[in-house]
Amino acid sequence: MIAFFSHTAHCLELSSAEEKCKAAGELWEAVQSGDFEFDPHWPVVPMGTAGRPDRPQLVQPSEVPRRRLGSEQGRAALLHAIAHIEFNAINLALDAAYRFRDMPHQYYLDWVSVAADEARHFTMLSGRLQSLGYSYGDFPAHNGLWEMAQRTADDCMKRMALVPRVLEARGLDVTPAMIKRLTAVGDRETARLLAVILDEEVRHVQIGSHWFHLCCDQRGLEPEATFLRLVAAYFSGPLRGPFNMPARMQAGFTQREMDALMNMSV
Repeated sequence: MIAFFSHTAHCLELSSAEEKCKAAGELWEAVQSGDFEFDPHWPVVPMGTAGRPDRPQLVQPSEVPRRRLGSEQGRAALLHAIAHIEFNAINLALDAAYRFRDMPHQYYLDWVSVAADEARHFTMLSGRLQSLGYSYGDFPAHNGLWEMAQRTADDCMKRMALVPRVLEARGLDVTPAMIKRLTAVGDRETARLLAVILDEEVRHVQIGSHWFHLCCDQRGLEPEATFLRLVAAYFSGPLRGPFNMPARMQAGFTQREMDALMNMSV
């Protein structure tokens, strides 16, 4: 019988990508089989740095090299960037399940399911990267996802609004174009993997939307206005468009939200 919060904390602390992926999968298997119990008295520690390998080197976003898909190295760099996002997403989902203790039980099960998906995505991308002669850690990366998670560690509503519904939702927008570009240069295998990930990421953002709305309901807040207020408060510059409207609407965005985001975009 797995103790839910202590095991989630253990998964977060693991620095080996392979071990973290395995542990996240085992936790989800235990949840699916009912072989777990909540241990609500397990302490919640202040949010620091989640376990991660020594590499890749973390740099500022502006210092990450541009990825040109005409060369194999350029495609490998793109794969690495996406794999890094997926690795961070494992930690983000685990932290969402570990940190906020006043949510319905289904909230925790949802986020563990997301962690298992992200672990599978990372494993797929890491394997594809290796087939091109590279490994996770071979290129520099940035830490923007985790930094926003740290900024929202005190409030589940803020976390649900700003990580799944802003940062992770960005993947819904940019992935279709990446799939087209990869297909155009003949890298159909990487394009296939990204299509699988895109399809599953819609559910992940939808989970964020669902629990954001519940947090708003608990506080008597109007969700659309609250979301737009948080976006304006936490993102000083304009958001990037264009937006994948069908995927975002499926993931729980409203037309009013999308109209406002488009007005804020470049």
